[in-house]
Amino acid sequence: MKSGLDPERDNTSSRRQRPQPTSNSADIIIASAYWPARCGNHPPPTMACRDQLDAEKLALVFQARPDIVEGIQAAADTLTTAALFNTIASFVLDRLSDAADSGEPASKRRRVNGIDDHTNGTVPIPDQKAPNGAATKASAPVGDAAADVAALAEAATEEELQLEIKEISIVVPQRKKMNLCFTKSYLYARTKDDTNPVAGLVYRWADIEHAFYVPIPEKAQQQWNYILFPRGSYLPSSTSPSPEPLVFTVPATAPKAGSVSGRLAGQAQVVSDSHSSLFHWAVAEFLRIAHKYHSPSPDTTSPVPLVCADAKVFASAVRQSHRPAEKAVHVRAFRGSKEGYLFFLPTGVLWGFKKPLLFLPLDRVVALSYTSVLQRTFNIVVEVDLGDSATDELEFSMLDQEDYAGISQNYVAKHRLQDRSMAEQRKAKRELAENAKKGSAAGGAMAAAGGEGDDGEGGGGAPGEDDGLTELERAEKEAEQLLQDEEDEDEEDYDPGSDGDSEGEGSSSDEDGSGGDGEGDDDDDDDDDDDEELPDADE
Repeated sequence: MKSGLDPERDNTSSRRQRPQPTSNSADIIIASAYWPARCGNHPPPTMACRDQLDAEKLALVFQARPDIVEGIQAAADTLTTAALFNTIASFVLDRLSDAADSGEPASKRRRVNGIDDHTNGTVPIPDQKAPNGAATKASAPVGDAAADVAALAEAATEEELQLEIKEISIVVPQRKKMNLCFTKSYLYARTKDDTNPVAGLVYRWADIEHAFYVPIPEKAQQQWNYILFPRGSYLPSSTSPSPEPLVFTVPATAPKAGSVSGRLAGQAQVVSDSHSSLFHWAVAEFLRIAHKYHSPSPDTTSPVPLVCADAKVFASAVRQSHRPAEKAVHVRAFRGSKEGYLFFLPTGVLWGFKKPLLFLPLDRVVALSYTSVLQRTFNIVVEVDLGDSATDELEFSMLDQEDYAGISQNYVAKHRLQDRSMAEQRKAKRELAENAKKGSAAGGAMAAAGGEGDDGEGGGGAPGEDDGLTELERAEKEAEQLLQDEEDEDEEDYDPGSDGDSEGEGSSSDEDGSGGDGEGDDDDDDDDDDDEELPDADE
């Protein structure tokens, strides 16, 4: 017979006597009082425990992953669990702070300090024009990254809402249906039950550097993705984490009634025959406004274009089983173990839609080569210029052999991506375009340098002013002249093996047994001919 002090029976009895917790705060206190002491520091579960979470610290540590914060809030069903999450967040935050103090890479420092002014972790300075007409739109870095995100969201909500399009499928940075909101300076997403932007989904229009519109492959129903790359996010970076692009999906149908609102809703209705026509107008219009008010030189540069996939630029030879009459503008490929798609666009090569998305502009491609060319598949390796004399090679594997000819002849050969010598010309064009965006101050300095050339000190100012060429055309001409000069030097340095100075050298280099004198004379004649042809090559 079991003793009345049987611990097993006591445990059973205690479990039967435990009160069921409720959401009422008074009941929670009573339930905690009756909770058995031997259960230690494990109080009864309650939804109120999430209030014990250090929301500010969690938002700081997981600023780029709001979904993790939501998961923590859902899992914090006890006070002990909430305390554990707070401890973990404190530990991670301390490590990040230590890394920043010890001079570790920027990839770790940015989480705390928010020092990268090309990311969403910046507070925009209000719209204003400097006295000389140059825009003063800059980003004021904020020390606390959590405050950074909050300030950015606050700045976006303070602007008047121009357009809101409801129930749009966001793909990146997080997958969820949200409302897209357009203001003069910002694009942000918010849930249908909230008026505040979702953390990490606020973008400055002035920061958008590339915009694309491409079909989603292998879908029975036609759908398209819009991809907006903030500055510094489209190329791989090993020094600092890049801001994530915004990717959202639209169907072929027209927007539902009542799904478009805002100050410009009337204008939007005119172009709302389909989601694509609506977003084409909206994205292009707000990029134009951003360029007008935020660009240092709006009169000499163009707004960011919305680039679309075009079958005339590239079309796959692989037939689509679900829509056989429609040409595919993509190629299936792998980057490492991730399967995705390559789009060969007029301005460069786009890789999507698995993270991290990449865009390789033509003016940054150093060279493109083929590897592992097999009977059914092949790989391509693209060497890209990352700036500051740094390059990186990106490999895309398992491309279908049927697309080899189309890629090689219709795209690579057309843009001369295999020719390393053309990389300098593409780089010159890009640098010239970048210099044109530096504003009137840089323009004044260039004009001063041109004045020195007129006086005979600069050496190249006068021809540049009198030739009637644009800056871009002049850069192309200079790049071609540089390449030609290099070829001329190679021809001058070339030694065929005999210069006719001695009969012995001429005889030893003569493979067909002819006399050294005659061969030497021929070589002299050939050299003279080459010297005469060089000026023609320059011309």
